[in-house]
Amino acid sequence: MNVFRTMRTVVIAVLAVVALGAAPAQAHQPPSPQVPPGTSTRPVLSQAEARPFTVDNYLGWSGTYAAPVRDRWRPAPAVAHRGRPDFVVGPSIGAHGARFTSVQAAVNAAFRAGGTRRLSIAVLPGTYTATVFIPAGTPPLTLYGAGPAADVRLEYSLDATVTPAAWAAQVNPSGQYVAGDPAWDMFQSCATRTSATIGLCATVVWAQSTDLQLRGLTITNTLLDTVDRGTHQALALRTDADRTQLDSMRLISRQDTFMANANDTASIARVLVRGSFIEGDTDFVFGRASAVFEHTRFHLVSTRKASGGVIFAPNTAPAYPYGFLVLHCAITADAGYQAAPTGFLGRAWDQGAGATGYLPGITPNGQLVIRDSYEGPGFNQATPWAPAATTARPFTAPVAEGRDLNNPNANRLWEYRNVGQSAAPPVPA
Repeated sequence: MNVFRTMRTVVIAVLAVVALGAAPAQAHQPPSPQVPPGTSTRPVLSQAEARPFTVDNYLGWSGTYAAPVRDRWRPAPAVAHRGRPDFVVGPSIGAHGARFTSVQAAVNAAFRAGGTRRLSIAVLPGTYTATVFIPAGTPPLTLYGAGPAADVRLEYSLDATVTPAAWAAQVNPSGQYVAGDPAWDMFQSCATRTSATIGLCATVVWAQSTDLQLRGLTITNTLLDTVDRGTHQALALRTDADRTQLDSMRLISRQDTFMANANDTASIARVLVRGSFIEGDTDFVFGRASAVFEHTRFHLVSTRKASGGVIFAPNTAPAYPYGFLVLHCAITADAGYQAAPTGFLGRAWDQGAGATGYLPGITPNGQLVIRDSYEGPGFNQATPWAPAATTARPFTAPVAEGRDLNNPNANRLWEYRNVGQSAAPPVPA
């Protein structure tokens, strides 16, 4: 891939394997062009300011935002299986030991098995066209592809603009979800909504269980470019619970590809993503979780939306200092954005403040640090952060000495020691 060849002097050993989902090695990184404190539209952390923004802090707290508890969570990479998997899903029954032809049926079986032992579901290569809901109360579960991630595809076409009734008919045409099944309550929570549209229920895989591991799968919302550039939320993956782990995953959509969420708005939910690939065009990595992304590639595409695309949109609890940490990652854009560099790294999601406007200390105030990463061409170098979603609150960050990095009256989107064409400040005309 051309993008990886251009990184040869940057982080080649780290990034050349990202697309393959292999365990990356460390590599020499050249000096960063980013100088603190940056500007009010592109703030840069100093070494001292960056010190708290570590994997241990983002993943090391559990409980409520009001009273977090020190609880270090730093899991080893998810493994395909230890011995024979508990359940196997395949294109046909009996093929290579497959007991199920749908992933949902295997998830239901894992839920009913119960217990506290980690269970595993192997998914054989193939395309599985259906939604998958993993309910709260499922035992610790590892759902993995038994083959290259590109060959194990979970996909469906869903658009958030449809009515709940239309959504219910679409995702349950033959009774995949029935009363009494483990995922029935999740299905009903969306099917019985009274809102005009289905909103964030438009997701291919939706997980509410703790201690979930996903590995080696491609999850695609195949709505993709079949709609205009307007607001068509189409999630590939939504996770709502604590201690969610993704390894060697491929998540593909356009708007809202991956929602790293906290279903309980008062409690911390931690997410760890490693060695993965995430593609989209609008707010395609978003949510309330305290999430760490390591050795992962985020790819902005112009096929539906030719300008102004946005990658990250955290809606972090206003008093909590840890939202998203992007570490040793690659941020890239396709040829369309490289020809006209209007892409944005991210924006805050001022969730729930459409009627009131942003309320300091009350409205979520997205927190994110991109550090020690590669930022390829295609992004706005002077103003890489867009106005906030929901309120259009202009991006501004403090630059004065002794600045408060959690000032509720300012944005909390930061960079530190990044490299690449878009990491450099623009050249004066």
